[in-house]
Amino acid sequence: MTTTESGFDLAVIGSGSAAFAAAIAARNKGKRVVMVERGTTGGTCVNVGCVPSKALLAAAEARHTAHAAGRFPGLTPAQVPVGFSALIGGKDALVEQLRTEKYTDLAAEYGWEIVHGTAAFARNGGGPVVDVALNGGTRRIEAAHYLIATGSAPWAPPIDGLDQAGYLTSTTAMELDRLPESMIVVGGNAVGLEQAQLFARLGTTVTVVEALDRLAPFEEPEISAVIEEVFTDDGITVHTGATLTAVRTQDGERVASVRTRGGNQVDLRAEELLIATGRRPVTAGLKLEQVGVKTSRRGEIVVDEHLRTSNERIWAAGDVTGHPQFVYVAAAHGTLVADNALDGAERTLDYTALPRVTFTSPAIAAVGLTDAQVAEAGIRCDCRTLPLEYVPRALANRDTRGLVKIVAEAGTGRLLGVHVIADGAGDIITAATYAITAGLTVDRLAHTWAPYLTMAEALKLAAQTFTSDVAKLSCCAG
Repeated sequence: MTTTESGFDLAVIGSGSAAFAAAIAARNKGKRVVMVERGTTGGTCVNVGCVPSKALLAAAEARHTAHAAGRFPGLTPAQVPVGFSALIGGKDALVEQLRTEKYTDLAAEYGWEIVHGTAAFARNGGGPVVDVALNGGTRRIEAAHYLIATGSAPWAPPIDGLDQAGYLTSTTAMELDRLPESMIVVGGNAVGLEQAQLFARLGTTVTVVEALDRLAPFEEPEISAVIEEVFTDDGITVHTGATLTAVRTQDGERVASVRTRGGNQVDLRAEELLIATGRRPVTAGLKLEQVGVKTSRRGEIVVDEHLRTSNERIWAAGDVTGHPQFVYVAAAHGTLVADNALDGAERTLDYTALPRVTFTSPAIAAVGLTDAQVAEAGIRCDCRTLPLEYVPRALANRDTRGLVKIVAEAGTGRLLGVHVIADGAGDIITAATYAITAGLTVDRLAHTWAPYLTMAEALKLAAQTFTSDVAKLSCCAG
């Protein structure tokens, strides 16, 4: 049985950050909204991404710090007891709290319905509609505009034996009920780095396999060198320039066949295998072809600069568009779609000063262009790197592993990029984002106020290296 409901200004498929941002903005305009979700309300970030992973990373860091401080005399890091089930329970409680407070309760407060079912597009009289498969029937939704905000999901490459052997993703790793004794992590970018250090600091023996020639391969080489040093200190084995070619199970373990940098084939063994090789947009089952919505080779929905698809009444936002996969990008997309679809605002977004953070310890953060990207753009580059040994707060913290690198335009000194690996790198990069957005030069940044004994002071000190030898400055000299 099919029932039809019409009169909506905006129908949203998905219930994550982009979906909620769009729905809230639409309701603030007095528009009628409906949302469709086939799984758990809240999307990736709150359920299986940012929130649970950072909660467990915080616990792992606390355990690591306690051991380093000598609170477990006579025990190696791997021998320090972990109440893993309690950690997972605490993580689940936090997720449930935030999902309720920031998603389901907000929908009720703003006054839109979340329909739980599987959505697919269809045509009715030439125009698009959404059919929602429910238990016992189908609900057809007609709206003036539609937003696809279905996000992305972990993706695994086609590896011989992988599906048969079984593997974890960043999602299912957060659902384990027991801490594995050993783990192979395939992928050395942001997700792989976070997961590897998380489990290593909880006591799992971890090996990382990265196909490119260094960890954090899309960051500056200086940052890759530091994170590799940190992983060595944490007891994590790293294989870079290594490719996973096959997987099998033997004696209850996963055996990963890896081709090394030199062309040799080696077998790595571990209790668990975690694949962290990226994410792909979720569009399966939406029947986009029914309404003329185009997708590209990797499955992302093709949108213009206003986030409109090839169907003028259908929009897309967040990870499903192939734009940078950050929750704050998705939220900005959602608000932009509401403005463009409902008000005809024709707004666009500028990604020039889009920051990113990898929540390792120390954290990795960057904004703007790398040294290599500036060269590729034909811009004359002037770069400086400040090791943390010249940053008073790092000295006070007794941890000088890290650096700040500034990429500037030669001649003008205009800031083009900032790259950091340090405790509090996310906070430093926020200041750098504002500086790049404001068009500051390194000279202006070098003469901007910075509070003493903060990690953010490292940004000012790095700017001062363009004209001064910071090793010859007094500790609090401006």
